[in-house]
Amino acid sequence: MTKYESSVKQIYAPIEVVYEKLSDLTHLEAIRERVNDPNFEQIVLEKAGDQVKPEQVAKIKDILEKMEFTNDTISGDAAPLGKIVLRIIERDPNKCIKFALEGTPIQANLWLQLLPTELGCKLRATIGANLNFFIKQMLGNKIEQGVEGLATMLSMLPY
Repeated sequence: MTKYESSVKQIYAPIEVVYEKLSDLTHLEAIRERVNDPNFEQIVLEKAGDQVKPEQVAKIKDILEKMEFTNDTISGDAAPLGKIVLRIIERDPNKCIKFALEGTPIQANLWLQLLPTELGCKLRATIGANLNFFIKQMLGNKIEQGVEGLATMLSMLPY
């Protein structure tokens, strides 16, 4: 399994509050509201620097508008694959939330790790995926960008 890790992101909120928000995926519907803010793209590009391009922000916005959220799942249509589901498979209060990806030909997991700090907490996102050599060569950079973009977006949520 190949692992892709984001950089560590500082979140200026107590770890308990961050964990509570991220461990109930219905709370992430706030992301959809946030992307409709006219300043969203500018804010993301300023915070992410050269790690995210304007076209990536537009694509993320389009994807988020079509997603469905439940307590344990986030799902959406990903043409040409069909419906893809990200499901919480394990919760370790105030430490880690583990997810599994369903509906794709590639087995993948996501971990959101939290660590308390004096200023709130830190977050790191990790994606583990079983990729053959060719898929790794084609998608490796996109997965790296995706995990970094996810961590950046989660660090910007209002907690």
